[in-house]
Amino acid sequence: MSRDIALTDFEIRIASAAERPVLFRMLELYQHDLSDVWDQDIDEHGEYGYSLDQYWSDSIQRPYVILVESKYAGLALVNGAVKVPGGRYWLEQYFILKKYRRKGLGRAAATRLFESLPGQWQVGQMSLNLPAQAFWRATINGYTNGNYRESELKSGSWRGLLQEFSSPSTDA
Repeated sequence: MSRDIALTDFEIRIASAAERPVLFRMLELYQHDLSDVWDQDIDEHGEYGYSLDQYWSDSIQRPYVILVESKYAGLALVNGAVKVPGGRYWLEQYFILKKYRRKGLGRAAATRLFESLPGQWQVGQMSLNLPAQAFWRATINGYTNGNYRESELKSGSWRGLLQEFSSPSTDA
């Protein structure tokens, strides 16, 4: 897979409950990738652990899988736990497997995700995660034609860089 991912070469959809183990395993890889940024250790089972229970019990929470040629390539977790007033959707987690990075999949899947949920979005990155900041600035800037707001949250339960923007309805 050396070429860029075309908009028609992938699928992003809500994950079924049967795909919960796949999401959990991808989240373990994600947390490993960020182990130099997050202050988190593995537990006695050798896992970082991530609770996904709410994603199948609360209608505001949405778990997504990203597939390329019917193979799992990433995930997105969306919920309503916005970090500043005025938002509707918070991108809780977003992960693309290394095999599929730098091919356009991350940007294309994020765009499709934003378009599927019209409204006010908030996307955040931890202060030390400079690659994520660069990715999200470029992705959101391209998606909104520069019409987004960025701030740094230095207090509260979540701290880091935050982009806010609107995803308009695609209904004409």
